[in-house]
Amino acid sequence: MTLFDLTGRTAIITGGNGGLGLAMARGLAKAGANVAIWARNADKNAAAFEELCALGGGNPLVTQCDVSVERDVEDALAMTLDVLGRVDICFANAGISGAGTAIPDITADGWDHTMAINTRGAALVYKHVSRHMIDRAKNGDPGGKLIATSSGQSIMGVNRSSDYAASKAALNGLTRAAAFELARYQITANALLFGYYETDITAKADPRFAEWMARRIPLRRPGDHAGLEGLAVFFASSHSDYITGQCLPVDGGLCIS
Repeated sequence: MTLFDLTGRTAIITGGNGGLGLAMARGLAKAGANVAIWARNADKNAAAFEELCALGGGNPLVTQCDVSVERDVEDALAMTLDVLGRVDICFANAGISGAGTAIPDITADGWDHTMAINTRGAALVYKHVSRHMIDRAKNGDPGGKLIATSSGQSIMGVNRSSDYAASKAALNGLTRAAAFELARYQITANALLFGYYETDITAKADPRFAEWMARRIPLRRPGDHAGLEGLAVFFASSHSDYITGQCLPVDGGLCIS
């Protein structure tokens, strides 16, 4: 018996064609899950599909989806259910870094765009995925996992990041509300508050930011993507069934420094 076997389970990962999302997708595929990636970039989607196929786990699926557009979310879920039959696990991972403006320079458009992707997008995904999970529960098949990619910035202060921090703090609130509301259907909801990982987003930042983070993180290094594989599998598995409503920092101790 394999302790963390996800064979026959289906997981959605929004924004799963790169960065943290793809790292988590690798772990889920290796554990045998069918992985559906919903993301916007067709080229990155194709590359992610090929990579997951090569791992030889469950059946991968990719579809173009902008999570801020409800019709895209509806279409992506319909395709996932048509091809894979069910959804057991949903990683609301899609996100953007924000406008990068100081508070006196906030614009309504910049603020709204960040909220649309990071917060409204997750809410729309949870809306439609939870409907499917609730229908299953009412037919005698309860359970489901909702896992959000949040950020340590939701509980810490960082310069020129008010829109991003606020969007992730709202995501934490969505997580707690979902956990409370959906518990009757044995659906759990948790958020992972990631610290500093090297991704396409952080590569665009001022190099001094990476140096500053390296000094501030107690473990003195960025997060490793390989470690995300096991983290994702744990939260997708039955071994996390009694954990819900939690916003867990995954940051090398950054939030306590």
